[in-house]
Amino acid sequence: MQASEQILPAVAVAIFNDKGEVLLQKRRDVNQWCIISGHVEFGESVQEAVLREIWEETSVSGEIIRFLGVYSSPASQTYHYKDRTVQYITSYFEARLTAPLIAGYHNEETEELKFFPLDHIPENLATINPFWLSDAMSTGGEIFMR
Repeated sequence: MQASEQILPAVAVAIFNDKGEVLLQKRRDVNQWCIISGHVEFGESVQEAVLREIWEETSVSGEIIRFLGVYSSPASQTYHYKDRTVQYITSYFEARLTAPLIAGYHNEETEELKFFPLDHIPENLATINPFWLSDAMSTGGEIFMR
């Protein structure tokens, strides 16, 4: 592994509302829609990281429903930045919000938050993994390792 290559832990979370729509965040850094995701910080568990990321990116608390799996495939988990290449090992969860979203909420990471019907997912989507939606929709209790 070269000095500019890293492997880092990350989390991602699928959040659905009562209508079965999925919450997407329009990220300021890439100007794309994405599920809530982020890095695991030193000293925290992946569960703590998921709940922190939900709070930081929505200003609403969340509650984990289930663990969906781990995404580690270099094909979908490798990102090339100016100064480094990172392969993320992403722990993927389903969660729910414990309160309604704040209308018009935005911050330094979040340009916009919106629930989308599953048949109207935006085209400018930053995907965590090609199977992110089908994995979250699975009701068979599987744990996915992709």
